[in-house]
Amino acid sequence: MEQVEVVVAHQERATLRVGDVFLKIDADQTRTDVEVEAMAAAPVPTPEVLWRRPPVLALAALRGTALGRLGEPSPASPAAWAAAGAAARTLHDAPLPPWPGRSPDEIAADLDAECAWLVTNGVLPARVVTRNRRIAEAALRPWTPVFAHGDLQVTHVFVEGDEVTGVLDWSEAGRGDALFDLATLTLGHPERLGDVVAGYGADVDLDVIRAWWSLRSLRAIRWLTEHGFDPRPEIAVLEGCDDTWS
Repeated sequence: MEQVEVVVAHQERATLRVGDVFLKIDADQTRTDVEVEAMAAAPVPTPEVLWRRPPVLALAALRGTALGRLGEPSPASPAAWAAAGAAARTLHDAPLPPWPGRSPDEIAADLDAECAWLVTNGVLPARVVTRNRRIAEAALRPWTPVFAHGDLQVTHVFVEGDEVTGVLDWSEAGRGDALFDLATLTLGHPERLGDVVAGYGADVDLDVIRAWWSLRSLRAIRWLTEHGFDPRPEIAVLEGCDDTWS
């Protein structure tokens, strides 16, 4: 009998692995609708949809291993990181999806609320929050929307050797800022940014990438804490930004 592995589980959704099949259970079927449609439209490798019986989506396992993990050194080669950048560029050059993205003003309002929570609850020193909020400002500018993955973490990009074999977890896909995807991919791995940009093959504003590192980390800590995840890698990003760019 195959063993059941709990990949991730919290109040909103869970992912289980049984052999070579992943079972995603989501309380919000709108997210699953987006995921299925995005995988069908994305011009990059994605998991095969085996079947769907709400609230369960069954996906085939991808070849290879994740590009890395936040808070740990990545074992992947520079060429594999460059391939991930090239895959992101292919996605961003595709026709826009129908789902709207959030505006800079909406993101700024959410960011201010999260910063206030971090300070009020003593999660981070006010100095670190204020410094990173100032860095994040560079990301809150008008951008030309692209087909964005929306959550392009290193754990969502699978590689085998120097080849990208697939990209996971498309429930946040929509119209967004290309640099947000690149920043999410390199969050906690700044030494890999050059490889990703080389593979991406276009001019990239590095200050905006750094701004998204701060912005994403500031916004993520409360959610991670409330859903039982360790926020220390994001806190380390914020503390590193504060030390590096103060």
